Amino acid sequence: MSERILNALLLTPAERAQFLAAAPGVEQRFLPLMDNSGLTVPLSDPSAVEGATVVLGSLPPDVLAATPTLKWLQTWSAGVDVYLKPGALPDGAMLTSAVGAYGPSVAEHLFACLLALMKRLPQYRDRQRGHSWTDLGMVKTLSGATVLVVGAGDIGQRFAALCQAMGAHTVGLKRTACPPPAGLDEVHALDGLDAWLPRADVVALALPQTPETVHLMDRRRLSLMKDDAILLNGGRGSAVDPQALAETLRTGRLWGAALDVTEPEPLPADSPLWDMDNLLLTPHVAGGLHLEGTRERIVAIALENLKRYLAGEPLKNRMK
Repeated sequence: MSERILNALLLTPAERAQFLAAAPGVEQRFLPLMDNSGLTVPLSDPSAVEGATVVLGSLPPDVLAATPTLKWLQTWSAGVDVYLKPGALPDGAMLTSAVGAYGPSVAEHLFACLLALMKRLPQYRDRQRGHSWTDLGMVKTLSGATVLVVGAGDIGQRFAALCQAMGAHTVGLKRTACPPPAGLDEVHALDGLDAWLPRADVVALALPQTPETVHLMDRRRLSLMKDDAILLNGGRGSAVDPQALAETLRTGRLWGAALDVTEPEPLPADSPLWDMDNLLLTPHVAGGLHLEGTRERIVAIALENLKRYLAGEPLKNRMK
């Protein structure tokens, strides 16, 4: 069967020409479904996907599941859990992600949140609004701190490197231990989490969603953290039990926390997390296309993988 490519990425004319040049003689349809925030525009005509063997973009799973010709999906997202569910893709279809595109954006966001919490900036902003000139006391530093990165992939490594440059000792946890890559002083297996939590000054989560990571940080594990530790989550909201975190913060444990992702999303208006003065909440904006260069990295990953696919070479970021 001949190939038919549906390209849903947001492309410049020059980038579109690059995709055409990469697949001479192959039918390609360009239908931008990625908006300027990195979200999916509703597909008004599902028949546009009909007969596609390759889809470059994060189309709804129900549309892709109804495309029996699909052989390969390249997402524009780093997380692909919705496409790993049974029936989300036709049997035998390959799945690749945009891991590597969002690392700078999410890592810098988490790092900014960390420094803001260490220096009590959220509380000072609250007092600014109340016209209160108040000294809130001691602050924290990364110099000499132990930073535990749970999920030491691209995002975790980049975040760790920023902390390392400020004098922190960085420890990564992955499914299996491995030699430490750049940015990490140590890497251990994820099953050592309970042993590392009491030793960490900062715990940063950059995990995909799997059955094993849902409520990984529950009440018990939150209680293992130092009383003055900081918790960050930039992976999936389901990794943190929101009720347990609210109770932990309410009792005065933890220096602070920052969540760019929550369970559920959007965070309900009646969630007690909204009212914690040492909690920074952002509405899942660390990634997306909020940082210049992210879109270009997504396009570059998709283009390289398309060339590999047509040449019969192994694909990068293969998830399935």
